[in-house]
Amino acid sequence: MVKRIVIIGAAGRDFHNFNTVYRDNPNYKVVAFTAAQIPDIAGRRYPADLAGFLYPEGIPIVEQSELESLIKNENIDECVFSYSDIHYHDVMKLSALVNAAGASFTLLSPKATMIKSNKPVIAICAVRTGCGKSQTVRKIIEILNENGLKAVAVRHPMPYGNLSEQKVQRFATIEDLGKHSCTIEEMEEYEPHIVCGNVIYAGVDYEAILRAAENDPDGCDVLLWDGGNNDFSFYTPDLMITVVDPLRSGHEVSYYPGEVSLRTADVVLINKIDSADYKDIITVRENIRNVNPNATVIEAASALSIDNISAIRGKRVLIVEDGPTLTHGGMKIGAGVVAAQRFGAKELVDPRPYAVGKLKETFQIYPEIGTVLPAMGYSDQQIKDLAATIDACECDSVIIGTPIDLKRVININKSCVKVDYHLQEIGQPNLEMVIGDFVNKIK
Repeated sequence: MVKRIVIIGAAGRDFHNFNTVYRDNPNYKVVAFTAAQIPDIAGRRYPADLAGFLYPEGIPIVEQSELESLIKNENIDECVFSYSDIHYHDVMKLSALVNAAGASFTLLSPKATMIKSNKPVIAICAVRTGCGKSQTVRKIIEILNENGLKAVAVRHPMPYGNLSEQKVQRFATIEDLGKHSCTIEEMEEYEPHIVCGNVIYAGVDYEAILRAAENDPDGCDVLLWDGGNNDFSFYTPDLMITVVDPLRSGHEVSYYPGEVSLRTADVVLINKIDSADYKDIITVRENIRNVNPNATVIEAASALSIDNISAIRGKRVLIVEDGPTLTHGGMKIGAGVVAAQRFGAKELVDPRPYAVGKLKETFQIYPEIGTVLPAMGYSDQQIKDLAATIDACECDSVIIGTPIDLKRVININKSCVKVDYHLQEIGQPNLEMVIGDFVNKIK
């Protein structure tokens, strides 16, 4: 019998799971994808040209709120959970709903979904959104370059636009961001690589992306998986590095699939040592030792770099932070907040009274965000509402804690200060030692 499947997703891992396990497999019929976490994804279709010959009309994407009725009305046999950064309680609540409605609940393993590369692969993952994974990737690329190796990064998917056009995307210049109509969320991941002179790939079909990256016109000696949220790698790693965050101690063993990334790591990097309480650092160390005692543990700080301190000291500041880190990442403290605290801001201005449109909706969905403004930009309307909210806010200056030059995207008629993070390792072992050993093995 053909098994009838629903893939529970968020426009990323779900498509990869389909492509690697279910596409072109006549033993399964994927009836629908469901959508969560990311706004404005439901109502679309996974297109026929990506879905394969078994799906000439593509596959519908529906709201996750419709899952229970979908299971019953479509006689679904199995629901495959396929998105990330979810607390165990919420995963099992969803499992209970699926089981009660009459379907099995499945979590696909890394082994079932990873693709083998022809190049050496270093995978950098994290146990939560906003741990500092991308700055770690950039540091590793620097080390590889110093060793005479050309690294190409591949980023976890963010296919928020035309899926057929996003099958394979290559980013090497700032102009490429406009060419591919990137959202703010995409730019936050791609732009820092471009500024550093790195090539980064992304898209929808990660087998096709892998083959393109392996044969990049500028060369590729080592492929780096730049993971998203707390997902595990799409590619089989030769070296697996997982970043953990003591500002959210305990989350490394209570969120899916972050603990999978922790348990499978060769190296665990404890970031933000400079900002965390000592007791939380101890908790993280103990949790690492309990679930992965053989991992090499590196400690590091997220060091700030600021372009205009005078816009902070003694000022009433509005702080704009990375959107996903504040929303499903659950963080309340980012680069902007740390900078405001360290450099003597007079007051953190609450943006909520000034929020309009989609930004107002975001605060209603995620009330725990508090007195910082998420740089939401999944759509043109969100970007317009972000600009209008900043413009309406009564403050002396704006601290931009996002990884991109936000002033390039929206017009900000206020004094601004840009805050960036870079990885600063503390003591030994360090990444130079780990990557040095890796380089010696592959040469």
